[in-house]
Amino acid sequence: MTDQSKLAPGLWLQIAQGWQTFRDYMGAGGRRKEMVNDAASLRRFLEERASHVAQTSLYGYLRTRAGQRYPELFDEDIFVDALNIAKWQVWLACLADVTVYAGGLLAQQQPATETRVARLMLGIVDTILHDTGIPADSGEAFTTHAEQVRTRIAQCPWATVGEGEDAFSESPAALYKWAPLVDNLKQLDEEIVLNSVRFRWQEVRRDLRQALDIDAVLNKQH
Repeated sequence: MTDQSKLAPGLWLQIAQGWQTFRDYMGAGGRRKEMVNDAASLRRFLEERASHVAQTSLYGYLRTRAGQRYPELFDEDIFVDALNIAKWQVWLACLADVTVYAGGLLAQQQPATETRVARLMLGIVDTILHDTGIPADSGEAFTTHAEQVRTRIAQCPWATVGEGEDAFSESPAALYKWAPLVDNLKQLDEEIVLNSVRFRWQEVRRDLRQALDIDAVLNKQH
């Protein structure tokens, strides 16, 4: 087996840091501790859960498909480049999906505040994307997709977003599209891949419903 210390060390560091952040965030018992009761905590929830679902979906799929050859893939510069592009594209799709879902929960409970919900959610997404910038390894399509995320949030009909999985329309397709595998393999896996991403969102939806203090979030807007 290839020595992992030689395999894209920057990428491995990002993976390790991402997992550590998520473990700290979730706590030892595996359940989220922080209440979502203001814009800052809502932003953290959206950003961290988007990162987690993107990371576990993409790397999990590739690890399953490649099997024992998974570490060897990182010897290939073309693969690493494609993987870096994929991880950012899937992350953007995850961020858009979970933001739509969260805004929909806010608007459903207090329909008269739809304008405030729109302003809040677009502000959060703008801040996340501004702080992220344009990652050096994100590829040429990153900026275009980021603008599409902003447009989706700006034009979202918040009051019509349901509590089911309808909001999560882009992340399954993004994983299927951007995963750096040959098309004939992905075609065999399409249904499994799409369903696996939808499944990962079930826990996120449940956790947000439990943690979200809608009145506090909306009342703390400036």
